[in-house]
Amino acid sequence: MAVDEQLQMMRHSCAHVMAEAILHLFPGTKIAIGPAIDNGFYYDFDFPTDHKLTEEDFPAVEKEMRKILASGAEFVRKEVTKDEARTIFADQPYKIELINDLPDGETITTYTQDGFTDLCRGPHVATTKEINAQAFKIMKMAGAYWRGDSNRPMLSRVYAVAFAKPNDLKDYLHMLEEAEKRDHRKLGVQMDLFHLDPEDPGQIFWHPNGWQVYVTLQDYMRQKVVADGYKEVNTPAVMPRSLWERSGHWGHYQQNMFVTESEKRIFAIKPMNCPGALEIFKSRIRSYKDLPLRLAEFGHCVRNEPSGTLHGIMRVRGFVQDDAHIICTEEQIEAEVAKFCRLLVDVYKDFGFDKNLAVRLSTMPDDHVGDEATWQHAEAALGAACKSAGLDYEIQPKEGAFYGPKLEFKLYDTLGREWQCGTIQLDYQLPSADRLDATYIGADNQKHHPVMLHRAVLGSLERFMGILIENFAGMLPAWLHFEQVAVVPVGTDFADYAQKVADELSQAGFRAAAYTDDSNMKSKIKTITSEHKTPYILVVGAKEQEENAVCVRFRADSGKQQQTMSFSDFKAYLTEKVTSRSLEL
Repeated sequence: MAVDEQLQMMRHSCAHVMAEAILHLFPGTKIAIGPAIDNGFYYDFDFPTDHKLTEEDFPAVEKEMRKILASGAEFVRKEVTKDEARTIFADQPYKIELINDLPDGETITTYTQDGFTDLCRGPHVATTKEINAQAFKIMKMAGAYWRGDSNRPMLSRVYAVAFAKPNDLKDYLHMLEEAEKRDHRKLGVQMDLFHLDPEDPGQIFWHPNGWQVYVTLQDYMRQKVVADGYKEVNTPAVMPRSLWERSGHWGHYQQNMFVTESEKRIFAIKPMNCPGALEIFKSRIRSYKDLPLRLAEFGHCVRNEPSGTLHGIMRVRGFVQDDAHIICTEEQIEAEVAKFCRLLVDVYKDFGFDKNLAVRLSTMPDDHVGDEATWQHAEAALGAACKSAGLDYEIQPKEGAFYGPKLEFKLYDTLGREWQCGTIQLDYQLPSADRLDATYIGADNQKHHPVMLHRAVLGSLERFMGILIENFAGMLPAWLHFEQVAVVPVGTDFADYAQKVADELSQAGFRAAAYTDDSNMKSKIKTITSEHKTPYILVVGAKEQEENAVCVRFRADSGKQQQTMSFSDFKAYLTEKVTSRSLEL
């Protein structure tokens, strides 16, 4: 058994131990389900109204769990009939419901340890001693509807983390502490980047600082795609229901669309840009000589995401993708996918994300359009193109878009967290006669349907901004930062020189500000350092003014000592760092 599988089995076993401990401490509790998840497990409980678990009880539950683990009890598997299972769990209504829903004839198994029996398929570790008593921790509680149905009871979901070794737990908890410090929502306020209004959930109000970073990021991607052979377009934000019906989105995605009405016609605010790209393609007669046609669009999309799933600027309702649609022939798929992969790696390198990229091939979901044979052909074509680009991939079953399979690219930040950003999706459906009926004239002078590749490198710009803020703890690279240079005079006598330095840098195309107000130098530097996290602080006084120089204080993450440079040398230094998009100061 692979290490990850062994770890997940241990975590699931630990979930049973937690359920036993809670039943010991909170008699009358009803238990539901307790699966292993990433880094740990959870279990859902229905506590008695007069005896509910709170976070203050976590240490007592952990202590009880350790007593159970120390017993060395075996996890004993037993096959039972439906009637036997109903008898065993007669006082557990959630278990009875699960039992009743099982198909007749299906094998039903229970696992028992230390006198506690749970309904479970397994597998489990052999004994409780295989669970390290010092390598788990109960983390939090949350509400969860029974079976995800808002019309059913609200249960208490208790989350815990569990690892093979205590040091693994220690490292994980340290990572969480770091993540808390880097939380983009806190840094967004601290650095005056954006704010979120609870009355307008999922929409971002960008402040000047944040918008400067956003525009810099968008302009960077615009330069990249234009250089890579794309033509930029823009399509309407509101499109008629008839178009969304023909594209298939109305039948497969309507629950996530904002809908409006005008002149007795139904319209939807676009949740994605792909139908618009094909409408541009169809606006004139196309030849095979026009292909591949690469249409890029920084299109603003809006999706009706449940408010409970929203998270800062990482998960929003309104966002912009660095979207593009490549309309090509089947023979061009492999070359276009390989070309995209090279672009993606090149872009990720500029942010330090080019190491340890993980690629997943997502296959046909249960909710899909098109026949299975076409899907299998599309999946094989995309997989072959990925291999051709020199990238290995893992299969992600049933995770494709409803219209086609996709490659998903997952990057890792400085804390080792995984983020899915880039994607390329192979679509035979949308351009087909059954959908939007896009055609081109082939070399045989006949009409043919093209293939469509949907792709994004960064994905949502908003989400990628959040990733960058957390990855760099707000200390963005100089080329991307909203304020590249802060000029601080040691006293008011040198305010004019400070302003002159800032003005010359601004005229040279850099983002520079002179701090010439009456507050003392120490408080200015504290603000610049802690709130703005400006890469370079230039302190100027009598010597610097006399020699046309600057004393450069590098931001804390640079590891460099402050040094005095001539102003012209600093400009040259800054130019090299910004134009090369260096991650180092």
